[in-house]
Amino acid sequence: MSSTEDRRFEVLRAIVADYVATKEPIGSKTLVERHNLGVSSATVRNDMAVLEAEGYIAQPHTSSGRIPTDKGYRQFVDRISEVKPLSPAERRAIMEFLESGVDLDDVLRRGVRLLAQLTRQVAVVQYPTASASTVRHIEVVALNPARLLLVVITDTGRVDQRLVDLGAVIDDEDLAALRGMLGGAMDGKRLAAASASVAELPEHAPPKLRDVLIRVSTVLVETLVEHPEERLVLGGTANLTRNAADFGLPGSLRQVLEALEEQVVVLKLLAAAQQPGAITVRIGEETQVEQMRGTSVVSTGYGVSGAVLGGMGVLGPTRMDYPGTIASVAAVARYIGEVLAER
Repeated sequence: MSSTEDRRFEVLRAIVADYVATKEPIGSKTLVERHNLGVSSATVRNDMAVLEAEGYIAQPHTSSGRIPTDKGYRQFVDRISEVKPLSPAERRAIMEFLESGVDLDDVLRRGVRLLAQLTRQVAVVQYPTASASTVRHIEVVALNPARLLLVVITDTGRVDQRLVDLGAVIDDEDLAALRGMLGGAMDGKRLAAASASVAELPEHAPPKLRDVLIRVSTVLVETLVEHPEERLVLGGTANLTRNAADFGLPGSLRQVLEALEEQVVVLKLLAAAQQPGAITVRIGEETQVEQMRGTSVVSTGYGVSGAVLGGMGVLGPTRMDYPGTIASVAAVARYIGEVLAER
């Protein structure tokens, strides 16, 4: 890239930085005063004219300064060479906060709340998908001779508890046999495979356990099937109202809130996050969602041992602190993966 192009990018970078900080259109005089660009005001004005002609910046009102366009933000994000690292104290605080979570639900809720606070945007995390989860253990506890507590624990840390009324009593010998059959059908299998194995158990069970297994397998299959309405945790939605003016046309913020309520839109945006540590940034129309045209989505995958369990990220107006947001999303995702790996 030529020195002229490098200089123009520095002008663009300065415009992005100042506009994110002030919300005000930026003029050439302001750029020269605030940034050590090493050139005259006339040169900066010429560079801004070229950037505007190429679609990287725009003039919102006559006689006003310039603001970045979606294309300008994209150029800025693509050329971020250094993402602001979190301090050791920040990293330690994040890890300690997440490690205090008592189970998967609590860890994910804490992660979303933390990410919303760090970025001052809407944070979202996807529950581990059924296709990615494996049954670590199935525990069967007799509450009384005719009632059982089933506890399903997955490798992602999710714990599901279900009560089963057997309609008949079961002795210790049959209870031990039931534990063995359920463990053999489920332990170490992905949820979909475990569900299929459990559904077949009554067909091959001893006659005296068939009715019990029908009741137990019915409850377990329902537990193992993924429930779409439980797949997302959101936090910091109120942060959108703080930046309502950034969403442009009247009603735009309402459309964003409606899209968040639908959840399927957000799940679609997170679906591309396939590798832990790989950050995806979609700016404005790149979201390919009409309601989200005034927003940017910064997302990544979180997981255990290189396997992606789900996606997470933040959503906010295109006028956001991209370096800081990218750093926060990457850090929280990494630490959520580490916490889940230890459980």
